[in-house]
Amino acid sequence: MDSFRIGDAIFQLLNLGFLLLIIVLIVSFFRSYIKRRNQLDSLEKKIDDINEQIKKGNN
Repeated sequence: MDSFRIGDAIFQLLNLGFLLLIIVLIVSFFRSYIKRRNQLDSLEKKIDDINEQIKKGNN
């Protein structure tokens, strides 16, 4: 029976940490992308509303 090795345990923890880091980065990228897209949609709606008000004011 092999004895417990600290080096092997640390290596496994580092591998697990690396995988978790990749998952967190991917999730944060998609959350950031969705937030940015929503902000752009909101800004576009405001610009469209202002354009409509300008068109109504000129007639």
